[in-house]
Amino acid sequence: MLFKRAMVNKNERGLLLRNGDFQRVLRPGTHWLFGGVDALTVETFALERPAFTHALAHYLMAKEPAMVDAEFLRVDLAGTQVGLRRENGVLVEVLAPATRRLYWNGLVDVQVDVIDISATAAVPVGLVEQFMLTSLRENPEAGLDGVLQVQVPDHGAGILWIDGKVQPLLVPGSYAFWTFNRNVSVTLVDLRLQVTEVSEVSEVSGQEILTRDKVALRLNLSATWNYGDPITAHTHLQNPTAQLYRELQLGLRAAVGTRTLDELLDDKTLIDEIVMAHVQERLAKSGIELANVGVKDIILRGEMKDILAQLVETEKEAQANAIRRREETGATRSPLNTARAMEGNPIALRLKEIETLERVAENIDRISVFGGFDSLLNGSVKLR
Repeated sequence: MLFKRAMVNKNERGLLLRNGDFQRVLRPGTHWLFGGVDALTVETFALERPAFTHALAHYLMAKEPAMVDAEFLRVDLAGTQVGLRRENGVLVEVLAPATRRLYWNGLVDVQVDVIDISATAAVPVGLVEQFMLTSLRENPEAGLDGVLQVQVPDHGAGILWIDGKVQPLLVPGSYAFWTFNRNVSVTLVDLRLQVTEVSEVSEVSGQEILTRDKVALRLNLSATWNYGDPITAHTHLQNPTAQLYRELQLGLRAAVGTRTLDELLDDKTLIDEIVMAHVQERLAKSGIELANVGVKDIILRGEMKDILAQLVETEKEAQANAIRRREETGATRSPLNTARAMEGNPIALRLKEIETLERVAENIDRISVFGGFDSLLNGSVKLR
């Protein structure tokens, strides 16, 4: 059959191939093709999907520039350029550097904005907002794996690293950075006061950590801190929070191991002061500021707890006995002092007699007096 009939719809374009080689682009309509002994092939492409990803794309850009200019939008990005592809005004794709693409002219209005990223990794502010909004769509744009988006909260800051070098601190806000041809990362830090809990068991790798008088303890310590200089903290320390925890542990062990149990129990603030001084010395100029340190609990082991309870009970019982002896001594001494005061003092003796008479009268319902008031005073009570 010498002639071949090909139909191209209005929403399509056709690619005519003779023996696999490109011949021409077929526009919508009916085409009668003379093939002779050659094999004719017509490949059709729907214009709703404008990207032309055929294997002949690079050949056409190199050898058929006039046809490409007539039928396609050509994108040929340099190694330091990115492209923002929009379809009908909507951003749909971020094209990486050195991208070469063809897009059909036709139903979809395709535009590609070219941006040079050689000078800076920062994405322009207007584009940052677009990336944030379009990422919420059901079908977000493609190519965003080449864009690092960062949201720094109000209570935080961001440490920006580009190719291993630290950049100025990021204040709260929205940011985006091109990661093409660069190694870009952001570490978010919380600038608020933070609490680190340290639970130190007096056993490490089977070896006991004891007080100076050989008593094993469990202590729970709480530390409040914040980042004074986030950049210094993250450039001088590999893991600032882990380093702080380690120094708190070391300070706590040093405080426990060099003091007796009695010293620790008598003054819990002693541990706080030792740990605070240790950490401040070790982390000086590290960018971490320690606000306060406090021991929450000092817990003894079972048998030691029983011994301590018995000791406390014995001490309290001894104190109670001493108080009772003092009271008995005082009770004995008081009458003796009273007797000495009345000896050789008729007035004091007479007052005591009246006081005794008053006490006696309190327990008597009725008193009959003979001989008058003087007889009552002189005859009822007489102290010798």
